[in-house]
Amino acid sequence: MNKVSRRVFLGTGTAAVAIAASQFGRINSATARDKVVNLYSSRHYNTDSRLYDNFTSQTGIKVNLIEGEADPLIERIKSEGRNSPADILLTVDAGRLWRADQEGLFAPVNSQVLQQKIPAYLRDPEGHWFGFSKRVRVIMYGKERVDPSQLSTYEDLVNAKWKGKLVTRSSTNIYSQSLSSWLVGIHGEAETEKWCRGLVANFARQPEGNDKAQIEAVAAGMADLAIANTYYLANYARDKDPAKKAIYDRVGVFFPNQNGRGAHVNISGGGLLKTAPNQEAAIQFLEYLVSSPAQDFFARGNDEYPVIEGIALEPLVAKFGSYKSDVSGVATYGANLAKAVQVMNRAGWK
Repeated sequence: MNKVSRRVFLGTGTAAVAIAASQFGRINSATARDKVVNLYSSRHYNTDSRLYDNFTSQTGIKVNLIEGEADPLIERIKSEGRNSPADILLTVDAGRLWRADQEGLFAPVNSQVLQQKIPAYLRDPEGHWFGFSKRVRVIMYGKERVDPSQLSTYEDLVNAKWKGKLVTRSSTNIYSQSLSSWLVGIHGEAETEKWCRGLVANFARQPEGNDKAQIEAVAAGMADLAIANTYYLANYARDKDPAKKAIYDRVGVFFPNQNGRGAHVNISGGGLLKTAPNQEAAIQFLEYLVSSPAQDFFARGNDEYPVIEGIALEPLVAKFGSYKSDVSGVATYGANLAKAVQVMNRAGWK
């Protein structure tokens, strides 16, 4: 990583913030001379370094990268206040972007490039944040035990035929929360709580681990079905361990609700911070993220789906097949997030 200055953020304490302020003091004092963009990111993918290097090569603008978990980064920006060196917050899940926006962190960006290239359902209607890659939360199944013709919708996962056969993440995970929030927006609280109770009744085990843990449970025969994001499965095909590679062959992908509104889609995205000291460079960076080269990095670097048309998918992802997305808008997830968490808790979703 030649052009990207990378710092890993591990805590939220006062000392950590003070150290960061000292480190970035030199960056801020040099801003008038050097073109930079200070990026706070919770995307932990080594392949993103090529994305940032390419931006620097094209523009001459250096990327100073701070990495951390989403919620601590949001708290850090709040703690730094008007003196924050951060220009952009980049994170995963529309629910987290909504939370950051509720804290008043983002500034509206009026960019024709972003508005024209990113479909309306993948961005904030006020231009506070934008989706730069798509994640589709699907039903994964054990190919040896499940005929995909048995599958249909997220709602049908509560069918008694799946009793003791389903695994998914915990209710504390933002992916689970956003899926439930999406359903609250469609069906209301009462129906979504009923769905959550049915889901819990069909669990093969208490929720534990990340999406990979769910996929591996299906591959090992511990469960027949899992709710997970597609890119996690594609990652297995490149693993040097033959046992890991075999997981890709044992587990299938089913896109739910294709005869109705379409599959649940989430995003990785970001926005310009109100206190950004390098606004012009930051907007240029945001617009770069919807360029063809950047979208290709998203698609091939982490097996995600691009947000603009005409970008070739990673072949491993393309094998999952085409799908229809729900287009009601990822910006709606946040408003129902608190209700969704309450519904999940009442339903006993641990």
